[in-house]
Amino acid sequence: MNSLALLLLSLSVSPSTVSALPSGGDTQLQSRQDIQSQALDLHNNARAQFGASPLTWNGEILGQVQAHANKCVFEHSGDSGVGENIAAGTGNFGMSNAMDSWMGEASKYDYNNPGFSDATGHFTQVVWKSTTQVACAIASCGANTIFSDPSHFVVCQYTPPGNFAGEFPQNVGRPVN
Repeated sequence: MNSLALLLLSLSVSPSTVSALPSGGDTQLQSRQDIQSQALDLHNNARAQFGASPLTWNGEILGQVQAHANKCVFEHSGDSGVGENIAAGTGNFGMSNAMDSWMGEASKYDYNNPGFSDATGHFTQVVWKSTTQVACAIASCGANTIFSDPSHFVVCQYTPPGNFAGEFPQNVGRPVN
């Protein structure tokens, strides 16, 4: 039986977030072009639900995103000038699993007290209105790297980064009807 574990981490200028959640699985690890298409579709569909403009793909940072994913070490890259969400899971974990988990935080966001929260940092980076570009990569990681079982590591970087103190009210929109 395929067990599935998930780790998430969000980074920008604000504090980091770590959480462990169960999630379903994508059917297969995708090609780089499939990842680009899926990442943009998932991000832009999510952003539209919160009144944020669509993102474009940032091919200039893709190399650093993929290099970090390929390390199969569950930690932030430390790359400057970008926001970053990371997630990892066993089984057939992929981009849609990471996005489902990040967007699952939306219900916890407090619009009456806007600001950074460890419980919502992934969500706020995804829908941050001032962010205009994204690049994502997925790496297959061997057993005993991130988990004791083989896993997949998802890394997305965002430019310009989000989650800046004092900028949440104008950058995190309420759900649109």
